[in-house]
Amino acid sequence: MQQFQTRLDIRTQGQGLIEFTRDVEHWVDGCAMENGLLTVYCAHTSASLTIQENADPDVQYDLQVFFKRLVREDPSLYRHTCEGPDDMPAHIRAALTNVSLSIPVANGRAVLGTWQGIYLFEHRAIPHRRQIHLHLIGQ
Repeated sequence: MQQFQTRLDIRTQGQGLIEFTRDVEHWVDGCAMENGLLTVYCAHTSASLTIQENADPDVQYDLQVFFKRLVREDPSLYRHTCEGPDDMPAHIRAALTNVSLSIPVANGRAVLGTWQGIYLFEHRAIPHRRQIHLHLIGQ
């Protein structure tokens, strides 16, 4: 049994989805592991992770618009407002999505569908630097 770990730093430009599939695939390739399980973890409470279609940018746009409608940025709705009007909605959006993903690795590659990409979903309005931890275990 082998295991590898690393951290990716992703800079965001504010709310939106940032694909980082190639960074993950490049790192997995460098580990030279045939079969295993990759854990991708976002170490933040106001951003999350998702696997989504990467062929049509309208998917990312529609997801962002949907979450803005679902969780409104109205400070009168929340008690926690000391970090700005987008902070509590960002926490709620992160709670509704994932902060970690499990992705199988087979034949030395992350197993993703043809149109699937790995995304950081930034829920805050201002730019942030997000830490994504990768942990690969297997043979």
